[in-house]
Amino acid sequence: MKKFLFLTTLLLAISSKGQSELTYDSLDAMIGQMIMIGIGDFSRPDSNESIFKEIKEGKVGGVVLYEKNLSKEKTKATLAQLNSKLQKNAEIPLLIGIDEEGGRVTRLKEKYGFPKNTSAQELGEINNLDTTRFYANQIATLLDSLGINMNYAPVVDVNTNPDNPVIGKLKRSYSSDYVEVIKQAKEVISEHNKKNVIPVLKHFPGHGSSKNDTHLGLADVTETWQFEELYPYKALIDSGGVAAIMTAHIVNKSLDQTKIPATLSKRVVTGMLREFLGFQGVVVSDDMQMGAIKNEYGIREAIRMSIDAGVDILMFANNVKDYDMVTSSDVHSLIKEMVEEGVISRERIFVSYSRIMNLKKKFKLLDEEYYKALKNKLKAHH
Repeated sequence: MKKFLFLTTLLLAISSKGQSELTYDSLDAMIGQMIMIGIGDFSRPDSNESIFKEIKEGKVGGVVLYEKNLSKEKTKATLAQLNSKLQKNAEIPLLIGIDEEGGRVTRLKEKYGFPKNTSAQELGEINNLDTTRFYANQIATLLDSLGINMNYAPVVDVNTNPDNPVIGKLKRSYSSDYVEVIKQAKEVISEHNKKNVIPVLKHFPGHGSSKNDTHLGLADVTETWQFEELYPYKALIDSGGVAAIMTAHIVNKSLDQTKIPATLSKRVVTGMLREFLGFQGVVVSDDMQMGAIKNEYGIREAIRMSIDAGVDILMFANNVKDYDMVTSSDVHSLIKEMVEEGVISRERIFVSYSRIMNLKKKFKLLDEEYYKALKNKLKAHH
């Protein structure tokens, strides 16, 4: 009860603050909400892992799970226990995210006892919205039952280059026709929203035409990108169901002539996504440890640029070698240092913090009854 009284006070404070006259909650807490971190390589809830201490300290707003976080035995029960432990340590309930698109990009595989799913391309080829709804509902229901409240899906990249190594070749796009992408994605978004699982559209402003993999290095889509790749975002934002969007690390000189990756570009995130397309929700970065960012920019500069661009949640997935992993404390310290130096304003931090808290409120993460129900769901897996 104490946690939820705290949250109620917090939300009342947010709703009463105007942009011109701000009083702040803890700077540490606000920065913490902007950090989404990969928990490491473990799959069982071990209190000795540093992530639990960092969550207690308010330096984590969300975590991202990978297949390496799934136990090979009693997978559902162990994952439910892990998510329960993560939430118990949080003063402000966590976003717990996963890439569960279906097809090749799925963490909850059949070999662990999870139901079979299908790829976006296959759903587009079937072109039956009842089928799309069925699989979307199956995924959203499963995530909700396991305490996972954010899914980095649907992919709304238009399949303009079928040989694209990270989209087309992996069957992650619904179609080369943006109209079909909109139709399919709308059903996925709707089914997730019904289950209070946050769907995160990706990869803005369009990764479908790329020839290179941004996991490995920069991908420049200037010569191949088409304006129509924005249409799914515009239509879906206007539909009112979109609460979060993920940026791509692609370079697109048609939108920003300075050759800055979209995640770090104010012209793309603020100018195009927020001002031109009218998106008022939460912007999540793709993994900041991918080659397109890591190989070109230092961590401090990448953080500064992404926040300045308008990104609200910075993802450090830690799906890397041990020596490349970062802690949420590392990221938190760098952001706080830049705020104290005046490089990043407190107002800018507050804007993202407000968006994130409103997102959590909208999806009932701050609702005490939601968490009572969640406890019962998680117990059912034991």
